[in-house]
Amino acid sequence: MLRYIFKRIVMLIPVLLGVTFIVFTLLQITPGDPAKAILGPTADAAAVAQLREEMGLNEPFLTQYGRFVYKLVFEQDMGRSYSSRQPVMSLIMQAFPATLKLAAFAVAIAVVIGIPLGIISAIKQYSIFDNTALILGLIGISMPVFWLGMLMILVFAARLKWFPSSGFSTFRHMVLPSIALSAQSVAVIMRMTRSSMLEVIRQDYIRTARAKGQTERKVITKHALRNALMPIVTTVGLQFGALLGGAVLTESVFTIPGIGRMMVEAIRMKDFPLVQGAVLFIALAFSLVNLFVDILYAYINPRIRSQYK
Repeated sequence: MLRYIFKRIVMLIPVLLGVTFIVFTLLQITPGDPAKAILGPTADAAAVAQLREEMGLNEPFLTQYGRFVYKLVFEQDMGRSYSSRQPVMSLIMQAFPATLKLAAFAVAIAVVIGIPLGIISAIKQYSIFDNTALILGLIGISMPVFWLGMLMILVFAARLKWFPSSGFSTFRHMVLPSIALSAQSVAVIMRMTRSSMLEVIRQDYIRTARAKGQTERKVITKHALRNALMPIVTTVGLQFGALLGGAVLTESVFTIPGIGRMMVEAIRMKDFPLVQGAVLFIALAFSLVNLFVDILYAYINPRIRSQYK
């Protein structure tokens, strides 16, 4: 098992290098000049040229990329922000807790609502409950996060005044953005749970368990759900990773000081090091979540665990 974990960690290296190269290339070819964005439109050409020289923007593309990778690997340095002149890693560490908290709350809501709805829909296939849940799931997948967030602010914050419309310091601040961010994940997890449960409850060992006189609750929870967990766990892990990177719109709508909102400001300011560092950090977090899900497989399915003994 340790060999498998080590192998997966080694496989992260080319993935992260590929992410850095793609992001670095995209930022280089986008229009605009970071030096002009920092100094403002009224800055003279001499000042802009001097700042470009100080930041190393006049060097060839491969030289800039190589210096970035070298500092990242050997010095654990992501560079300094062009706009604030602070270390990128320090800025990311300040913003990441809010993003992690938002994603964790959102995935918890998605799991608590999505899995029970999927199980009940599978047990009561083609019933009114099943059809209603499927319709709600389609609505949840179809609704854009920013539209749902603004609608919730309009109804629950501006009109009813039940929750604040911005900030992320108390539990009341977390309710609206977490629900808005979790809407699509609820639908995805519910549909996957329903599909996986329908496939399992038609198996022979489920009929055998019922024939032995076991209660329906025990049949569903001990036999059906446990064997249906593999795709559900995969979906939950992917959704958590996606929520870490997909909180950009939610953080912007609700004014949450997380990585997503920081990236929007960095893109607007052409702050290349900050954008690169944030994207690389999110890619690393997503990869670690997938690694954790793969390790969790071994504890859910004994057949996978036996392959590494």
